[in-house]
Amino acid sequence: MAKRPLKNSVPVQPPLVAPVWRWAPGVIIALMIAGSAMAALLALLTHASELDPASLWQQAYLRRTVMFSLEQAALSTLLTLLLAVPVARALFRRGPWPGRRWLIRCMEVTLVLPPIVVVFGLVAVHGRQGWVNSLLSGVLPSYLYGLSGILLAHVFYNVPLVARLLLQSLEQIPSQHWRLAAQLGLQSPSLWRTLEWPVLRKALPRLGALVFTLCFTSFAIVMTLGGGPRATTLEVAIYQALRFDMDIGQAALLSLVQALICGLLWWLAGRRGQSSVLAGYTLPSPWPRRDRLQPSKRWLDRLTLLLFMLLLLPPLVAVALEGSEGLWQLLNDGRLWSAWWLSLRMALVAGMGSVLVALLIVGASLSLRQRMNKTLGQSVESAGYLSLILPSIVLGTGWFVLLRPWVSVMEAGYSLVVAVNILVSLPFVIQALRGPLASMDEPSQKLAANLNLRGWYAWRWLYWPRVKPAIGLGLAYGMTFSLGDFSVVALFGSPTSPTLPMLLYQLLGSYRMSAAAACALLILLTMVMIFSLCALLFRRRWQPQES
Repeated sequence: MAKRPLKNSVPVQPPLVAPVWRWAPGVIIALMIAGSAMAALLALLTHASELDPASLWQQAYLRRTVMFSLEQAALSTLLTLLLAVPVARALFRRGPWPGRRWLIRCMEVTLVLPPIVVVFGLVAVHGRQGWVNSLLSGVLPSYLYGLSGILLAHVFYNVPLVARLLLQSLEQIPSQHWRLAAQLGLQSPSLWRTLEWPVLRKALPRLGALVFTLCFTSFAIVMTLGGGPRATTLEVAIYQALRFDMDIGQAALLSLVQALICGLLWWLAGRRGQSSVLAGYTLPSPWPRRDRLQPSKRWLDRLTLLLFMLLLLPPLVAVALEGSEGLWQLLNDGRLWSAWWLSLRMALVAGMGSVLVALLIVGASLSLRQRMNKTLGQSVESAGYLSLILPSIVLGTGWFVLLRPWVSVMEAGYSLVVAVNILVSLPFVIQALRGPLASMDEPSQKLAANLNLRGWYAWRWLYWPRVKPAIGLGLAYGMTFSLGDFSVVALFGSPTSPTLPMLLYQLLGSYRMSAAAACALLILLTMVMIFSLCALLFRRRWQPQES
């Protein structure tokens, strides 16, 4: 006779509808972000005297601007992805080696460096009197200005970012997959096809959209390295309409064109990309790869990393060499330390705010996609990318016009700067947190439901071990974006109490080039310090042993 099953033998299944506490805060934050962005744009539109979209589109200037923006963004994205994939694979395959940690720190710092610092380093290395021309005795023609210079600067900015995020995705491949691949004797082509490419393929659409929008909305790089009116992007046209022509209506209309193009791109990327990085997730453990010991792969990885370091490190070294000469003299300036302390406080608030907002948005988006409505979940996450669609100068100007009748901008200036910086850094923090949160496998969720892990206990024992390093990376991104911001500070900041980028601008304006280089070096050193501290404080306690 068959035994009757026990009452408590049926496993507890997760609810089909996500609890309200999981998605409601993120939805509210997303609505607030979307509402504030739309309010800023409507404030610009209502202050426009006359708007004629048809006549504006018929202008050859706008058509040429849109086509050049698309061309340089597409080329920059293609070059970035083609270079970042082998760099990430080489870093992952080689494992720990002397200097790897510092190379990764430099990769993380590069993206958030102020454009004026990057241009300073690129000119010192690739300019007419730079290191490359001096080494080759002027054989190469001038390539730093125009489309080639824009592509070089965008590749310098974006390859480290994409390679770092792809490396994070590769490190999430479970150790049992590598163990099984070693038992089956899989070689490099099979490892690429079965393990590495499926992970990268899920991350590339969104990373490609991120790089495209960064290049499409590029402002300072195009302004300094464009080389003339032909190299004009929509971002530059918006700036010219606001600052020189005082045509708020044209700036708002150009912002709408930019928003439509970037919004369409992110919609396509959301349809192509997948919501999870892996079907199952465990803490990464490096298992010996059969192709790692092959001499051909070893030399290929070394060559790839050497070429990457030749792209990345010389501009940073140039900034360090130029700035070290005047750093000791600038250390005695009281304005430097007050600017440093102000920038650090604002960066800490902006970084913590961006991580908190990103956690709420990603958590709500994943809960809605898995349990309720996939389209609604995508819409919630899309709110975090509005700063890539609407430029920070448009958001800042719109808020200035909107709040001017009720709020003193001089008194609330730095509060507005922090708010805009949170929105600007939010897409990068979301990219850092999305993979670990999305890779939560179904067995772990069912086990948590069986153990009745809810609220704080679910976060402490289920999510925190997986997202701890990503939170450190996201906090570093949020802090350093705020630390290097200048465009929003120029709108709302006070020249009498400057931040570090504003102090750098003032030193350049007074032709104190040695002091300006020293200030740029201090910004670079502070960013390295922030990334190093975040990596140290948020590292995993368990470190796998290297075979």
